[in-house]
Amino acid sequence: MKKFNILKGIPANLPMINIDTDMIIPKQFLKTIKRTGLGKSLFFEMRYDESGKKIETFVLNKKPYDSSPILITGKNFGCGSSREHAPWALLDFGIRCLISSSFADIFYNNCFKNGMLPIVLEEDKIVELVQYSERKDNIEINLKEQEIIFGNKRIKFEIDSFKKKCLLEGLDDIALSLEKSEQISLYEDKIQKDKPWIN
Repeated sequence: MKKFNILKGIPANLPMINIDTDMIIPKQFLKTIKRTGLGKSLFFEMRYDESGKKIETFVLNKKPYDSSPILITGKNFGCGSSREHAPWALLDFGIRCLISSSFADIFYNNCFKNGMLPIVLEEDKIVELVQYSERKDNIEINLKEQEIIFGNKRIKFEIDSFKKKCLLEGLDDIALSLEKSEQISLYEDKIQKDKPWIN
């Protein structure tokens, strides 16, 4: 998993509330178990018309927001089914940080497992960021310092210390397990000796 420390970019704003995982990546695109290739279908029904042509007014179809690594969203983002394809699609599109006043729990945790940073802020702080995003200037996300820097302002954000460590070091669930490979091997050797019939 790619490490996350400092991220800079022009934030895109999608202010709709209750955007569920089916809106993020519709069910017809869930046939794959690969984490790549889903970005083109992100927000499919909002990004494309019935003929498959991009809807020019949708924020992620407009420059410079079409290459933004940061997305500001309405509250309760990622609600609905627990599909992990939703963070996969966002990440494949190029989005590595989401900012909202609230996220659905399962989606929130899935973001961390895929190297994305979801930041929860109070509504008034989000309004400040949205207003700044209209200037089409970069903001900076500093995970180590837990700060969002824009213009001459800094906004602090909270994050669980373990989740922060995993992002900073690029550790997903498999990498966390492999950190204990020596203990796992010792345990397997012991089981082989003490209870050989198991194998």
